[in-house]
Amino acid sequence: MKYKCLILDHDDTVTISTPNIHYPSFVEALKILRPNTKIITLEEFISSCFNPGFSELCKDILKFNKEEQAYQYKIWSSYTKSKIPDFYPGFPELIKEFKNLGGVICVASHSESEQIQRDYKINCGILPDKIFGWDLEDYKRKPNPYPIREAMKTFNLNKEDILVVDDLKPGLDMARTCNVDFASAGWSHIIPEIIDFMKENSNYYLSSVDELRNIIL
Repeated sequence: MKYKCLILDHDDTVTISTPNIHYPSFVEALKILRPNTKIITLEEFISSCFNPGFSELCKDILKFNKEEQAYQYKIWSSYTKSKIPDFYPGFPELIKEFKNLGGVICVASHSESEQIQRDYKINCGILPDKIFGWDLEDYKRKPNPYPIREAMKTFNLNKEDILVVDDLKPGLDMARTCNVDFASAGWSHIIPEIIDFMKENSNYYLSSVDELRNIIL
């Protein structure tokens, strides 16, 4: 194998989740918290999550205070706990084969660890070796480099052993900070500006899970 460890994003990289879970939960919260604000489209939501990021969208653009952030989180949590996203076709088999060959699977995601564990168990019957989820402190969440550095320490890895796979800029920024290879999950992209940026800045721009398989196996 070219890489010993995959650090995988979860939403819209491994799972098909934003259109059916994250976006509608955000719209529901926005209707209550900002009833006079025009509801953003799915494309606008994805663009904001790409840059400047979801936290910045809530805190800096929409100016949610702590109580409003807590309400938005409550709505989002109810969606993530009640709806189980499917994995993209081919990912369960890819993860199983990589693990069987001795590879390490880590997840760095803005979803919570409990739901990530559930999704892996239901979709492919195994659990990641390490999860860095939204339930961690701010400084341990991507784009901060903590997930990569902790994976290196925990599993005795070098930079060249790791491939980060993500569909958005926070994962790319995390990988660049640590000087590790980055593959863009282009199979979920629908916005031309995101496609162009990720193609220009990624080590690999991948249009299918099969292309990822060809790189790592």
